[in-house]
Amino acid sequence: MRLLHTSDWHLGHTLKEVTREHEHAAFLAWLLETCVREAPDVVVITGDVFDSATPPASAERMWFELLAAARRARPAMDIIAIAGNHDSPARLGAPSAVLRELGVHVIGSLDKGRVLIPVAGGRGLVAAVPFLRPIDVPADAEDPLAAVYGEVLAAARQRRVPDQALIVLGHLYVTGAEPSLLSERRVSIGGQESASLRLFPDDIDYVALGHMHRAQRVGRDTIRYAGAPIALSLDEASYRHQVVVVDFAGGRVAEMRSVPVPQTVEIIKIGPAPLAEVVDALAALPARLAGDDPTRPYLDVVVTLDRPEPRLRTTIEAALDGKRPRLVQLRVELTGHGAALAERVIAKRLAELDPREVFRQLWSRDHVEAPTDAIMAGFDRLLAHVEEAA
Repeated sequence: MRLLHTSDWHLGHTLKEVTREHEHAAFLAWLLETCVREAPDVVVITGDVFDSATPPASAERMWFELLAAARRARPAMDIIAIAGNHDSPARLGAPSAVLRELGVHVIGSLDKGRVLIPVAGGRGLVAAVPFLRPIDVPADAEDPLAAVYGEVLAAARQRRVPDQALIVLGHLYVTGAEPSLLSERRVSIGGQESASLRLFPDDIDYVALGHMHRAQRVGRDTIRYAGAPIALSLDEASYRHQVVVVDFAGGRVAEMRSVPVPQTVEIIKIGPAPLAEVVDALAALPARLAGDDPTRPYLDVVVTLDRPEPRLRTTIEAALDGKRPRLVQLRVELTGHGAALAERVIAKRLAELDPREVFRQLWSRDHVEAPTDAIMAGFDRLLAHVEEAA
């Protein structure tokens, strides 16, 4: 049996108000070609199919067109997708009854009667646990994540047959994983920000995880985040974007391979450097191509200044006139006395800030003590409610 693991597509995403539709279309076309070439028996998508609970129509169209094309190209291939924290469980799961008839299983919310899915003619058993919201977990459990996963795994063990691979899907932050601080929020479940590796005992053959955009293994080699297929923030420019192909023999993992995802749009970083050096670097950039160019590189510029420069943006935009890269972020690092004290002031857009950190900073204005765990848990419940209603 062969499995292909992909995650965190974030269809409908924009980078500084620039649409990513071209990049996502290129990725989905590549993914379809990869499914034909690699011939997996099952494809798993571990959450955050969409970037928001109310994705644009173009993003939903991409999703359904990909499923239809995959069914035509690989009629016997099973497809399983779980909801992530960015997805609307109801919206993602709404067409699940129709999709099941096509061999596509979409698990939007926790339904313990549907999360165990035999695949590849019974050679594998998938326990597909979506992102768990407060309503999904027992309020009185000491470890709510362990309670839910423990119950699901107990049912899977009863149903499992000899030589059948047991595969668990999840969308959560596991202790030891390396997040990208600007793009992945540690969402609390029942007061827990992270899950212990103890959730995934050794009798699980492969754990396919979503939520971290950086592709990585956690703990043992068979617990993996596939990572996001494109850079979802400028900080992710250096990430290795990939899907994971896992081969099983006799119900056990025989081989795992990372297959790189080609990137259609480059991220260029200039600075931190003084304004004169930045302008020289911008002058050396290639000229813009004629006609529409959806693959124009994204440009991140950081200028160091020892005093305010009122005409900074005008100077930068003038230097970029006729150049191919598009400016998506211009930041300033103040030097001088602040540098002597090892302090940096970096301008940030509100959209880049972690809501939990904003809450902590606001709390500190009126309180001497930091917010307690109970207060943070209450804030997390409110934040989850707002995001689900959005």
